Amino acid sequence: MKLTARVSRALLRRLLPQPVCARHAEYSMIFSGDDESSRPSPRLMTIALQAIQFAMQETSTRQVSARMPNPPYYPDVWPGENYKLLAGLVRTVKPSLITEIGTGGGTSTLTMRQVTPPEGRIVTFDVLGWRDWPGSLLREDDFADGRLEQSTDDVSDPAMFAKHRALFAQSQLIFLDAAKDGVMEQRILDHLQGVTFPTPPLLVFDDIRVWNMLRTWRNIRFPKLDLTSFGHWTGTGLVDWGAPA
Repeated sequence: MKLTARVSRALLRRLLPQPVCARHAEYSMIFSGDDESSRPSPRLMTIALQAIQFAMQETSTRQVSARMPNPPYYPDVWPGENYKLLAGLVRTVKPSLITEIGTGGGTSTLTMRQVTPPEGRIVTFDVLGWRDWPGSLLREDDFADGRLEQSTDDVSDPAMFAKHRALFAQSQLIFLDAAKDGVMEQRILDHLQGVTFPTPPLLVFDDIRVWNMLRTWRNIRFPKLDLTSFGHWTGTGLVDWGAPA
């Protein structure tokens, strides 16, 4: 975590004592909705409703949780974690290409992989390779059939994003779960603004309620929907990227 972020969190803790005791807490704010920069599109509403139904009735994450050595088994926590919803979104959209920014330990990657259509594939980005990530759930055989690939290119860098521009242009679902530093995500969104998509992709944005992400989420002008109550407790947002506001 950068020094400025650590200082901000320390000041917030001192000025605003935590009112609730919980395993993990983050500072956030609530904002009026009447002056939002955009409203949800009918497409987003439809996708959200169908994905929630899938998450409720038909989506199992036990295979992913089985790879975790100890509880809590986050993939099975829903609502509260976003894994079942993420699987529901993939089942609803049926993307032939998913782009994930932020592989991490591979929990989201595996969740999406198990429900990706047989002809579909996932390309996941992280500056740290999965083999070097402590406690990664990914295995060599997850990549064996070619439907899952990882790149360690930093796509917040203009040159690296340009290298993969065609890939992003063909993506039907983009899952953005990057650094949460208030900088990296905005850079990636700026790069996406310059991509011509044949059809608007669904952008799934993690951690939109985290302090550093509030401005970034609020400033998105495309149709968007805050789906936090059915996703991740730190915030889950859907964006009809490139569609008219």
